[in-house]
Amino acid sequence: MNYATTNHIGNDQNPTASQTEATAPTVGRVRRVDKTSKRCRRDKKGSKEIGPCGNASLAFLRFSFLPKLKQNETVQSCKESKRMERDFYQSLSDLAEHYQIDPKASQEYEYPYNMALAVHDLQQKLKNKTRDWEEIQLIRDQGKVYFTSEERYNTGATLYYIPVLPLYRLSKEKKYKNAFRLLLSVYSYLYHIVDIPYYRQEASYLYWMYDMLEQWVTEDDETEDALRLLADIKQAEWIGDCMERKIYNLQNLEWFESRLQQFKAKDHFDGKCLEVARTAFHLSVNFPNSTVFRNAQAQINHDCDDDTDENSENTVTMDKYISFCADAKGCLFDQLFQSVNNELQEYGQMEEPVIIKHFNGSDVSQDNLEFEHQIFDLITELIDLMNEF
Repeated sequence: MNYATTNHIGNDQNPTASQTEATAPTVGRVRRVDKTSKRCRRDKKGSKEIGPCGNASLAFLRFSFLPKLKQNETVQSCKESKRMERDFYQSLSDLAEHYQIDPKASQEYEYPYNMALAVHDLQQKLKNKTRDWEEIQLIRDQGKVYFTSEERYNTGATLYYIPVLPLYRLSKEKKYKNAFRLLLSVYSYLYHIVDIPYYRQEASYLYWMYDMLEQWVTEDDETEDALRLLADIKQAEWIGDCMERKIYNLQNLEWFESRLQQFKAKDHFDGKCLEVARTAFHLSVNFPNSTVFRNAQAQINHDCDDDTDENSENTVTMDKYISFCADAKGCLFDQLFQSVNNELQEYGQMEEPVIIKHFNGSDVSQDNLEFEHQIFDLITELIDLMNEF
């Protein structure tokens, strides 16, 4: 079966039990949600050269590129321009060394064209060479001018919901008992170390979404479809609690390596289980204690005047689209997906893994988003695998 396609969902209304008559569509490895509101969103097609000024201590530098310097330019303003150029090119040199790029020679041009030319050239080269580069900003902080660079892992407005019920079904198959134990270690790693929310924990986003679905079904007429959906919800709760106790057992992490070494693949499914487990174990070794939220940061909206609290309330946080769920196919999941899709459309920005590097003369961060690339690939492969069972 082909599980590689994703599903694009339209503007559905909030689902109720009476809507369950339609057959749920085949679920792909992950599902994409409709894009959130475009209000205050940054243009993803290109990067901004210079952002607007603000009142924060790290304000985005604002200046105009005039045809030429005015004849009555004061001595003080000329000194400031020279100091700005000096800081600019020193920061540019540090940035170019960090990303190993060769910036275009622009010092021979007059201010401020030299800086505009350097910024344009820098953006093009970073875009072509750096995998996760998002944008650069020119910052003025306490009289000093320097660059910051933002690297961002683009999650693509996708729901990364890892199903638990297939693992339960796998535990009932005698021929796959070793595959079950191996995947149990993978789930424990994602639960304990990667810190993926579990849908039966009251603090999780999906706990609230499942609870809301249950309330809708309970309030609706007792039709056959409503009763069937309610039974699915109760089963998801019971199995979820049962499997969480197994996943929570830390011995799954202690035995991870030995289970991996002793495992012998007997068929195609076993082989895919082994591949996923190897990837998860290597991640646990190469990135010990790294959580999926380690670089979580909301979209920076340079065109918004909203305060920090309002921006926070308008953000799709990562825990809303990364989670364990009951199942990733069937009528219940289809109802859940529609509810989540409708909910997240009300937000204006996305929280994603982000690294911001400052080129102000201090040591530059050597952090990167390699873990994020590998962990999201692992989650996608695991969802694919479990949807087969």
